[in-house]
Amino acid sequence: MKQVTLIPGDGIGPEITEAVKAIFSAANVPVSWEEENAGQTTFDTIGELIPETLIASLLKNRVALKGPITTPVGKGFKSINVQLRQKFDLYSNVRPAKTTKGIETRFDNVNSVLFRENTEGLYSGLEMFDERLQISDSVARLTRVGCQKIIRAAFEYANKHNCKKVTAVHKANILKSAGALFLGVFNEIAKEYPHIQADDKIIDNMCMQLVAKPEQFDVIVTTNLFGDILSDLCAGLVGGLGVVAGANIGDEMAIFEAVHGSAPDIAGKGIANPTALLRSAIMMLHHIDLKDEANRIETALEATLANKEECTGDLGGKASTMEFAQNIIAKL
Repeated sequence: MKQVTLIPGDGIGPEITEAVKAIFSAANVPVSWEEENAGQTTFDTIGELIPETLIASLLKNRVALKGPITTPVGKGFKSINVQLRQKFDLYSNVRPAKTTKGIETRFDNVNSVLFRENTEGLYSGLEMFDERLQISDSVARLTRVGCQKIIRAAFEYANKHNCKKVTAVHKANILKSAGALFLGVFNEIAKEYPHIQADDKIIDNMCMQLVAKPEQFDVIVTTNLFGDILSDLCAGLVGGLGVVAGANIGDEMAIFEAVHGSAPDIAGKGIANPTALLRSAIMMLHHIDLKDEANRIETALEATLANKEECTGDLGGKASTMEFAQNIIAKL
């Protein structure tokens, strides 16, 4: 039995978390949950955004499943997600985007995985403000080691999953220093994987290519800000943030998460779609080598998504959150 830290979050987080727990229970997944929370909920109750009990649980279990979390706005708090990524060096943000039967989109052949560097770049927190001149500076810090880790993770994934190509996305034509470092490291590591095609795209061209011919991409690797933008773009190609998985992975820990918001406007109504969190949980099962359980749940999920009537309202159906979960359970 593998113990996993469970962070329900807030808003719709607890509802979609309960749906995932029900599916895991029905599938007899050998996972036990150690529940801790963070964000607005814990701030309101104990005055802490990231409680020490959560940190202790993460350090003990090394694997977590996380629902959407709200960071209080306008109070100077740094994003909880960013804090967790930097604290535990979860340098690899992994976001698959794959066309799903039953989810209508403009494209029917998307199948890519984006690797976003998670701890450096413009999200390093190196910001300065000159009050007198009213000038703000934000520094995009890249390190050779940071570039090496995320790029190697992308190539290792491609190698393991028999992907044909890895594409680096950058702005080296303008960002002469940071862009050159990232692209240079990419070209160095690509030589170690001669059986995998390696190419690169400038970020603006990449956006155009993704909305014109997304099927040409397998594995994409890029820096923090570009990855933040592209990952949502890729999600839009396959149905939106409500149906895509996300993972933050480092050498010592992995946190799998729903990447959408906490949707407080529909919280408590029992209509939220748990697909994103469930797909993140399926990624987690692969990570901890429970592949049979992962495949079984994924097959049941795909069969349910293919039947619109069995889905939640955002996907064109009439099912509640738990009715959708029960539809999946019936297909296990």
